[in-house]
Amino acid sequence: MKKIGFIGCGNMGGALARAAVKSVGGENIFVFDIDSQKAKLFAEETDVNVADAEYIVLNCDYIFLGVKPQMLKGLFEKIAPVIEERTTDFVLVSMAAGVSLASLNAMAQVDCPIIRIMPNMPVSVGEGMVLYTSNEFVSKEDIDGFVDSMKFAGRLDKIDEDKIDAASCVSGCGPAFVFMFCEAL
Repeated sequence: MKKIGFIGCGNMGGALARAAVKSVGGENIFVFDIDSQKAKLFAEETDVNVADAEYIVLNCDYIFLGVKPQMLKGLFEKIAPVIEERTTDFVLVSMAAGVSLASLNAMAQVDCPIIRIMPNMPVSVGEGMVLYTSNEFVSKEDIDGFVDSMKFAGRLDKIDEDKIDAASCVSGCGPAFVFMFCEAL
């Protein structure tokens, strides 16, 4: 069974981790948050494992980066040396808005498989939309494993990277606009 790690278990990271629990079981999910109390409470609620970022990077097959875009540089300064130590296959999965695959690869400091995703908040109830794109190092098996682990988040749609930011505006903000229309009615 694949191990999935989440660095950052806030609103979006937590929602995706909950979806992954339904797919692979809590025993295969590892979470870390800069706010250790948040990670501990999340783990108690969902029956997942708390770990540090280095453990996740060294041991998980899919490493979800659920931090704000402005925090990525600092995170990569901490985990890039650990990524370099990896001897087994892994996939980085970034949900940082507006950060390209090329930028993520440069921050990782090694060529590695990266999937860039843009989920929306309805993933928290299993009815979301997760747009994704990947670099040339991601295999079909990597994509299949990712899609399988996220199947309880909602729909997943592969999209070219040059369209992901625009499409994210529609799928990310679209539900909020619909709620505003409904409220106005």
